[in-house]
Amino acid sequence: MNFELFNGLNEGYVVPTDLSRKLTIDGITKAYQVYKIRIDKLFYNDQNDRIATWISKYISEHGNLDVNDIEHYNDIIQDFIVKSNKDAIDKTKKNISLVGQREAGVVLKDGRIIDGNRRFTCLRMLHGDNSLDFQWFEAVILDADIYANAKQIKLLELMIQHGEESKVDYDPIEKIVGLYHDVIERKLIKPQEYIDSTGMTPSEFKKKKSEAELMVDFLEYINAPKQYYLAREMDLDGPLIELVNIMNKATNEDEREDFKIVGFNAILLRPENDITRYIRNEIKSILLSEYKNDFIESQNELAEEVLDTLPDKLSRETINTVLREDGDGKLVDKMARNVEKYDTRLKKTELKEKPLKQLRDSLQTLEKINLDIIPKMKSNQLTEMQSLCDDIEELINNLRDVINAE
Repeated sequence: MNFELFNGLNEGYVVPTDLSRKLTIDGITKAYQVYKIRIDKLFYNDQNDRIATWISKYISEHGNLDVNDIEHYNDIIQDFIVKSNKDAIDKTKKNISLVGQREAGVVLKDGRIIDGNRRFTCLRMLHGDNSLDFQWFEAVILDADIYANAKQIKLLELMIQHGEESKVDYDPIEKIVGLYHDVIERKLIKPQEYIDSTGMTPSEFKKKKSEAELMVDFLEYINAPKQYYLAREMDLDGPLIELVNIMNKATNEDEREDFKIVGFNAILLRPENDITRYIRNEIKSILLSEYKNDFIESQNELAEEVLDTLPDKLSRETINTVLREDGDGKLVDKMARNVEKYDTRLKKTELKEKPLKQLRDSLQTLEKINLDIIPKMKSNQLTEMQSLCDDIEELINNLRDVINAE
């Protein structure tokens, strides 16, 4: 955009208020003047993490958004924001229609909204319903632009989204897309700066970074690089968390890669039930068992079939449809049979080993008995202990007979 909002003070589309809002910028917290800004002079921030996956889908289907056509641009992104959380939009819209805008947003001097997308959306919708009302957005105007002050603006945005507005729903996939984009891909923000701005612990950041990298690996694996909307549509947050946990138990890098391919198979050939629980229970149990090598070998063969079968136009629906209608011996059925085969073997092994485990547990329990206390016990208690020892001795003798008979 070629204009500055501060010029609107003379032209009437920006009006000072007696309100202020505290912001922390570059480590300094102070109160900033709040203005009333006519909504037709404002536009959404296409670099906002909350709508990153929706933007990626639009670009993959239509090409880049043209911010110079401000009305059309705003209409498109407004649609994304409404779809991303319609219940929250309806609630905020109702509240604003009753009591007005209660919390000021934050915008840049060119009209780009840094904080307040949801409130701005509701005001646009209400203004469309009644053109005489709801035409003003209250916000702080920062004397900065997205290009010259990109890092400063992103740190502020993170602090607001993860700190002040932590109570507002924030899609977990959008979070890790933003982390990947800002910390790993563009290197706009250093890891410690991200940690400080979001309030994460270093261990939480490490996990989220691993999830982000795994998400990118998955999209590249299915030949859909940067199509982040697929990760959101496929609800990959839970599966990514579980797969990262499994990969961390690998003994070397080659095994990590093998575990990853098995996890990707599980995501693509997902059962009808909870994919997160499926990976956490069935897949993890087999990969950490004595059968992992045979299982991995069979899964690698299956992975080749999966990649050959994937449709060119990818969405959750097309992936599910194609992989479930893949001729004789559908791939999802092959996956289910393969997992069931090794899961059955694992359960049989566990069943055979159960007596040994129970005996170990019993020994550990007996070893915990404090012998010094026994002489101080009542006579009836000692009598009962003697009877229990006789029962245990009889059971031990029976066990010995069975063991020696083998």
